[in-house]
Amino acid sequence: MHGSLDSIESLVSSIKSQLDDSWQSDVLVCPPSIYVDRTMQLSKGSNIAVGGQNFSEQEQGAFTGEISGDMLKDLGATYVLVGHSERRSLYHETNKLVAEKFAKALEKGLTPVLCVGETLEERENGTTMEVVKGQIDAVIDFYSDKAKGLDMLGKGVIAYEPVWAIGTGVTASPEQAQDVHASIRSYLSGMDEAVAESIQILYGGSMKAANAEQLLAQKDIDRGLIGGASLKADEFIAICKIAG
Repeated sequence: MHGSLDSIESLVSSIKSQLDDSWQSDVLVCPPSIYVDRTMQLSKGSNIAVGGQNFSEQEQGAFTGEISGDMLKDLGATYVLVGHSERRSLYHETNKLVAEKFAKALEKGLTPVLCVGETLEERENGTTMEVVKGQIDAVIDFYSDKAKGLDMLGKGVIAYEPVWAIGTGVTASPEQAQDVHASIRSYLSGMDEAVAESIQILYGGSMKAANAEQLLAQKDIDRGLIGGASLKADEFIAICKIAG
């Protein structure tokens, strides 16, 4: 929940001015919902994709304050975050609800970015992968047929964000992050090797220009889900350049 019209115009315009068609990486920005329309206008003529930070699993109706998938699509958004750690912790979104949102995003033609990750307590208790597997399984199990569930999971993106490394200034070491990313890919490979190989797994725990090169050099860290560093155009662009 950052930004104003002035700051978003400055940020998006600055990012756009430093991008060109030679970039290989996808660049996605997810502004607060009331700025999605303006961000779409500002990003026209560039390869910047726009997404929502959150949306409702409901179709439409008496859900005051909620935003539907159709509304995001209507504005031109193509992605949406689901299950961000702050949605899970502050607003008590369950694995089941996140799975419903993931499915609704696909139904509406949006690419869901499924955020998964453990708290510090869960890491210290050695239950990191138990927690992460549960968050992933909820999406797969939402569909009555497991093969279909895996296929649908493969249409989205996974973002591993260790809760203890978000907004704290503490970053998982490249080795810690790679270990979880590799474990996620291995877990998926045991069910569907094609999905495991093709799905993008982003790292989302305080990635910044100073540590992006080491993190992105890891075999199973495909790209980044950038938080605080994305509020500064030069910092964000520096990470994008490292990503290639």
